Amino acid sequence: MVGKIVINNELCKGCALCVNACPQKLIAIAEEINSKGYHPAEFVDSKGACTGCTLCALTCPEIAIEVFRE
Repeated sequence: MVGKIVINNELCKGCALCVNACPQKLIAIAEEINSKGYHPAEFVDSKGACTGCTLCALTCPEIAIEVFRE
């Protein structure tokens, strides 16, 4: 199964819970700052390794992550 996530940069506060939850290590904290002054998480899956497991979305306290599966 191939997955993809979309992170709402304006909702994300950069807590990094999703970074730690991702078994494939496909999420990182961005260097850019959002309008609230946080470094949001970003999806870094250049090889299509995401399985859509939803662990990142389940751990996000801000509900800033949507998961899609094909």
